[in-house]
Amino acid sequence: MSYAIGAALQAAVYQRLRGSSVLEALVGDAIHDAVPPGLVTGTYVSLGPEDVRDASDVTGDGAEHDFVVSVVTDAAGFQAAKAVAAAVSDQLVDATLILARGRLVGLWFLRAKARRVAAGEKRRIDLTFRARVEA
Repeated sequence: MSYAIGAALQAAVYQRLRGSSVLEALVGDAIHDAVPPGLVTGTYVSLGPEDVRDASDVTGDGAEHDFVVSVVTDAAGFQAAKAVAAAVSDQLVDATLILARGRLVGLWFLRAKARRVAAGEKRRIDLTFRARVEA
C-alpha cells in the first residue's frame, strides 16, 4: 500500500465536481480544492480532509480513502446548502472516475454532518465519501 494514488483521486473528484452543470447552476465556479482565502460570501464547495488506510490483498496493492467534501453558505437556513450537498452526492456516489494513476474500484457515501458555524452566521455540511483504489 502507498499513498501514491491520493493526488490522482483528488484531481478526478475535483474535475468531476467542476464538470457538473447542476453544481455550476447552484454555485457557479465556487468549487475549490482548498478553503478559499479571505472573506467568502455566498455558497461554495471545498475538498477537505482525507483519511487513508491500507486495503491491499492477495490480488495487489490498494487503499481506502475516506475524504470530505464541504458545502459552506451564508444563506439563511440549511435548504440552499442541502441542495448543493445533494448535487455533490449525486455526482460522486458510484461515479466512474478515470484516475491519472491507479484505478478506482468504487466510490460510496458514508455520512454527512450539518451544522451552524461562524457564530451561527454560516451553515456547513461535511459529506464523507469512501473511495477504494488499486495500484
